[in-house]
Amino acid sequence: MRELAPQVLGAVIRRFGDFDAAEDAVQEALLAAALHWQRNGVPEYPRGWLIQTAVRRMTDQLRSDNARRRREEAVASQLPPARDGDGGVVVADHDDTLTLLFLCCHPALTPSSAIALTLRAVGGLTTAEIANAFLVPEATMAQRISRAKQRIKSSGAQFSPPEGGEWAPRLRSVLHVLYLVFNEGYTSSVGSGLHRTELSDEAIRLARLAHGLLPADGEVGGLLALMLLTDARRPARAGDGGALIPLAEQDRTKWDRRLIAEGTALITAAVTAGAIGEYQLQAGIAAVHDDADRAEDTDWPQILTLYGLLERMTGNPMVALNRAIAAAMVHGPTAGLKLLEALDEPLAGHHRLDAVRAHFFEMAGDIDAAVAHYRAAAGRTTNLPEQHYLVTRAARLARTDG
Repeated sequence: MRELAPQVLGAVIRRFGDFDAAEDAVQEALLAAALHWQRNGVPEYPRGWLIQTAVRRMTDQLRSDNARRRREEAVASQLPPARDGDGGVVVADHDDTLTLLFLCCHPALTPSSAIALTLRAVGGLTTAEIANAFLVPEATMAQRISRAKQRIKSSGAQFSPPEGGEWAPRLRSVLHVLYLVFNEGYTSSVGSGLHRTELSDEAIRLARLAHGLLPADGEVGGLLALMLLTDARRPARAGDGGALIPLAEQDRTKWDRRLIAEGTALITAAVTAGAIGEYQLQAGIAAVHDDADRAEDTDWPQILTLYGLLERMTGNPMVALNRAIAAAMVHGPTAGLKLLEALDEPLAGHHRLDAVRAHFFEMAGDIDAAVAHYRAAAGRTTNLPEQHYLVTRAARLARTDG
């Protein structure tokens, strides 16, 4: 039912055009299915059964409101003819999930609203689950989702795939939302846990769905590859008590080789699909890291080259920060520190800038400066495992220096 829910919701929104009412009708259909299928078994056409049930709920609602009777008749006249499935069920001939995903990631929405709406409508997570993942009250998340749906409605957006020149920017918005969901799951921005696997797992599931619907798009394949190649390291990323273990110190025998193989195959196929995009480049960098059996075997010159291309493509200061790390690994800490100077303004107050600078000072043997920046980074992160790692690193260096 979780897999079918966004398909059913998309079909109902396409027919009736009312996001809120359609979502309520689909929830009622899912509840009815949970009760009916347990007693009588799963029907031959479960998707059609759910669509038919949700359509009936919507029709009943329209009939109960005399002021909307004309709209009901107009909608009913547009419904496709029923196809004989499970007792005369209306079966949609195509999957509306991708269209629903585009709608949830509409440019009129802020990234946080798009993430919440995507997880609710496409991911099937409850409002309580989404609120818990982002550590906000359920009522706050419910309001955020409700406002997102109202903003889509007021924008006049139609339930249809983007056309012409709209396609590329709308797809970028979808991929960006999935990327943000994965990153929040892989490294939680707040809280006591390093990971939120329910978010990273859901991002991977939705990226798989998007790749299944758009198999020829190189950036969709690149994003899925990036997620798999990164998530493959998760088993080695936390130690006892959830303590953070940096990449260079991880036990690489714990990495998920099945995910690495799948991600490598995906990025290999993606780079042959046409123009190279930012997610393909990031996946390429992740693949180089995953290909090294030991940290000292990492091909840092290749990573530095890829980050240079990525920085020219995106102008993203976080990419520039990662390029500085690669430069320090290739040319030494002085080169890395020089590159960080240009990031003091765009990344002012970000804990990662202090953490990277501390690492470079440690590499250069300037322990006092390293300790100061590790402590500054610890004071700026809101993730407790990261904070503990940075504080511990500073304390260990201070003892060694003393």
